[in-house]
Amino acid sequence: MRASDTIVRSWMFIAFFIGFFLFWEYAVVWFDIPRYILTPPSLIVQKGAADLDRLLYYTYVTGLETVLGYVVAIVLALPIGLAIAFSTILRRTIYPFLVCIEMVPKIAFAPLFISWLGFGLLPKVIIVFLVCFFPIVLNAILAFNSLSEELTRFARSTGASVWTTFLKIRLPAALPQCFVGFKYAAINATVGAAIAEFIGSDEGLGFYIQIVTGNMRPDLAFAGIFFLTLLGLGLFGIVTLAERLLIPWHISVRRTAH
Repeated sequence: MRASDTIVRSWMFIAFFIGFFLFWEYAVVWFDIPRYILTPPSLIVQKGAADLDRLLYYTYVTGLETVLGYVVAIVLALPIGLAIAFSTILRRTIYPFLVCIEMVPKIAFAPLFISWLGFGLLPKVIIVFLVCFFPIVLNAILAFNSLSEELTRFARSTGASVWTTFLKIRLPAALPQCFVGFKYAAINATVGAAIAEFIGSDEGLGFYIQIVTGNMRPDLAFAGIFFLTLLGLGLFGIVTLAERLLIPWHISVRRTAH
């Protein structure tokens, strides 16, 4: 990408958001919206800055839950997806079971985990894990099954071993689809953490938003939402960076870069 293209795209992005927040700021005045319903951005920044220490600590708590659940989901989902992709028995047994579980809203399990495990870190990590695990494992199954049989036979005909064929052909071919699952899970990881905190917690951004909303403080609620958004964007950005480093040759990465 040329430097001029990067500057143009950056300015378009910045201009859009400046315009959005300016409209929000003045729309509250123009339409005479009560501040207990919608708070202007300037007041959100002011009140959020006054409560910054608590916001930063709760961001750390929610971030820890999010990262732990997300990493554990990747560590477990990839080998399980790989095993299902290469096993007819598992495809006929475990795969339909996973599809059925995926249809159940994961947050329905949150009250159970909290009643079993209390209000600590573990039940939130489990909820994040469940939210992230299924999209990763289902995309991994699709990814490892996507290589054509002709290409596999060609690799075998060259004398390549099963392990070499996997490392040199099947794994690189599967990574783009795997990253679809990684990205989808990254988007929803903070959602799982926040909702788990809504249901039962005494700290974290979800807990913070719930408390300040109950106190009729939309300014602080929006501040909490802003930090939650930054947390999600940070995780998504890390996954996107990893995708560019690991599969720079793929068309999805090359199109994004132009």
